[in-house]
Amino acid sequence: MGGPRLRTILLWFSVYILVESAFGVDIQHLNIWPMPKSVSYGYKSIFLSNDLELKTEGSKFSDGSSILKDAFFRTIDVVRATHVIEANTSKIDPSFLLKGIHVVVYSPSDELQHGVDESYKLHIPIQGNPLYAQIEAQTVYGALHGLQTFSQVCYFNISSRSIMVHQLPLTISDQPRFSYRGLLIDTSRHYQTLPVIKTVIDSMTYAKLNVLHWHIVDSQSFPLDIPSYPKLWDGAYSSSERYTFADAIEIVSYAKKRGINVLAEIDVPGHALSWGVGYPSLWPSTDCREPLDVSNEFTFKLIDGILSDFSKIFKYKFIHLGGDEVDTSCWQLTPHVRKWLQKNGMNGSEAYQYFVLRAQKIALSHGYEIINWEETFNNFGSKLSRKTVVHNWLGSGVAQRVVKDGLRCIVSNQDKWYLDHLDALWQGFYTNEPLTNITDPKEQALVLGGEVCMWAEHIDASDIEQTIWPRAAAAAERLWTPYDKIAKDPEEVRDRLTYFRCLLNQRGVAAAPLDGFGRAAPEEPGSCYMQ
Repeated sequence: MGGPRLRTILLWFSVYILVESAFGVDIQHLNIWPMPKSVSYGYKSIFLSNDLELKTEGSKFSDGSSILKDAFFRTIDVVRATHVIEANTSKIDPSFLLKGIHVVVYSPSDELQHGVDESYKLHIPIQGNPLYAQIEAQTVYGALHGLQTFSQVCYFNISSRSIMVHQLPLTISDQPRFSYRGLLIDTSRHYQTLPVIKTVIDSMTYAKLNVLHWHIVDSQSFPLDIPSYPKLWDGAYSSSERYTFADAIEIVSYAKKRGINVLAEIDVPGHALSWGVGYPSLWPSTDCREPLDVSNEFTFKLIDGILSDFSKIFKYKFIHLGGDEVDTSCWQLTPHVRKWLQKNGMNGSEAYQYFVLRAQKIALSHGYEIINWEETFNNFGSKLSRKTVVHNWLGSGVAQRVVKDGLRCIVSNQDKWYLDHLDALWQGFYTNEPLTNITDPKEQALVLGGEVCMWAEHIDASDIEQTIWPRAAAAAERLWTPYDKIAKDPEEVRDRLTYFRCLLNQRGVAAAPLDGFGRAAPEEPGSCYMQ
């Protein structure tokens, strides 16, 4: 071995490792998003083999469902997607070539649930023959995060026409700050196709978000097949804008293989006008079509049927029951409901409480813990099940009151983390702190995390990606990275977030520029890295 061509490659490589930054990759700065908990890195580089291998010797995870193997091949695909690889890495000295990734997972289980261990360690050495990156994780889902981080230190080198792995030796020890890092999508205001939902799920993994909150139905449409009550999806916009039972199973399965839980929501008793299209008796009257009829036993029988069907699909421990924006005035104006209220000694507010608490009991009977929007806490917090998670969205200070009362909380305050608010800038997404004014460690532990919300009044397949990204990524770092590593001034991370936005573009995600309002178009010609 060792012909003239090989010697030339090795000579070039020796020069390359001294002048890496000359080829457009700034290896002086770590461009990983979100920033890991602990990082040590150098300034050397090696080639990535065209025949990268996955090794799992020593792992207790059998990968019977191919979660790890499929993630490995997806990692290769996104790393190689930006350019045609022309270099023949088989002719490179093995001491300069990363041959594969050795992944060791210590748990044999592939169960995905709230609080699953998502930690990982990643080490990429500069010496070895052969050279392997090392990923260690307690669960396969931690290993998936390790693969995502690995993908962000791989770059196409325009001179060698190959993929290079930079900033070596690299050692990372990482785990999330919060166990709940969510993104809400709304498929009632506008139907989102399966390919669009899958694209959103894929993009979530790049930023290490781990809960897809699926706001499936609302007043405008009921697009999901409920076998127990098949007329419910008569409330869909059209026959082609529906999700079959099999579609829902596919979304949950697709998300699980990527380490993402799916949180299903039915928003009751308000936001449910579409339910009555198929079952008109759910409406108090034709003039009062929401909230759902609190006086009708069929209302609760139907909710029980929905949650029974949900339990066959949605295995996440939580179910979201909504409970927000309930106007009870038409209950009191509808004769048969008013009569029921009088018989039971209730006013409208008390009937609202009755409805929410009864729906909670139904959910508990199906093994779920409950998430409700904050109005339920604001109106009758002391009556809520102790298994309730309060979802803050209206204002500040709510999380502080919730955890002081001993309940759990998720933060999505609309002024900072509502993606449909186009005037909410990425800097606000980055600086929004879920633990504001919560200093007691026991109370801090009750804040499960946070969620950015993509309400869809003005969102469909044409603009969903650029409305989500890159602002959702700013919140993702807040939820993943240790507090002491979060920049106090968001401008300190602008360049790194810009780099991540361009990485999303390279991976086929239509992330908008940082400058301007949400989903703003580029203001003028120029480099992605300058927008």
